[in-house]
Amino acid sequence: MSRIGKKPVPVPSGVTATINGRNVEVKGPKGQMSFVLNSLVLAEMTDEGIKVDPSVDSKPARAMWGMSRTMIANLITGVSDGFEKKLEITGVGYRAQVQGKNLQLALGFSHDVVYAVPEGIEVKCPKPTEVIVSGMDKQRVGQVAAEIRAYRPPEPYKGKGIRYADEFIVRKEGKKK
Repeated sequence: MSRIGKKPVPVPSGVTATINGRNVEVKGPKGQMSFVLNSLVLAEMTDEGIKVDPSVDSKPARAMWGMSRTMIANLITGVSDGFEKKLEITGVGYRAQVQGKNLQLALGFSHDVVYAVPEGIEVKCPKPTEVIVSGMDKQRVGQVAAEIRAYRPPEPYKGKGIRYADEFIVRKEGKKK
């Protein structure tokens, strides 16, 4: 039994959710998103929120049960609050700035890296060494943050590079004389 799948997804005020067959649509203050359920699960609106149940008793259906409930919960969180990833840039001369729809990164290369921010994602730089990626879609926010981090991942000796704000870098000891 899925412990996550058993819980209904609460729908907060200001958010409307509709279920049309296998399609779940959610509208909120930040926008509108939808998700198509797998044929192995069923969703229904109740007083407590959206309840997800497996349609048949099989191992793949139980696997889809918890995942579908989490995807619906992420839709509701996305249209009401949104998602956010913070990146920190460490290194002498390493900095970032937003120019229109592009993120310009100076990462110690012979040229600045220009990252085109995709539609539906917002990138802010409150400080030159901090990048905040935000948006409605949790998957796209994480993907954009991972693409930005991939330009210069943190190295283990000095910790230089781009890292997530909550990431811990295991440091190595340098050469000894």
